[in-house]
Amino acid sequence: MMEAREEINSATEPLASETWELRLYVAGQTSKSIAALANLRRYCEQHVPGRYQLEVIDLMQHPQLAEGDQILAIPTVVRKVPEPIRKVIGDLSNEERVIVGLDLRPQSR
Repeated sequence: MMEAREEINSATEPLASETWELRLYVAGQTSKSIAALANLRRYCEQHVPGRYQLEVIDLMQHPQLAEGDQILAIPTVVRKVPEPIRKVIGDLSNEERVIVGLDLRPQSR
């Protein structure tokens, strides 16, 4: 899970503005980090299937990357696109909090 980027595209080739760009900041492969990644993937597949890019950044390997998104706690997910930037901290187990916090809903076509 160190530093990975997974891009999932749908067969219908969504417009660039419909692609969600998310970054998940973790510190190693702790139980919270693993749970946060699994939860985030599940929510993305439920709410914006095939229209998201997920980048996992392990701050144990790249601590300098925390400054760019002002990461103060981990795990933290940052929604870069669509704007505005939004953040949710924790293992992302509370689905309603994550959906509301990231405003994770499909954009109208």
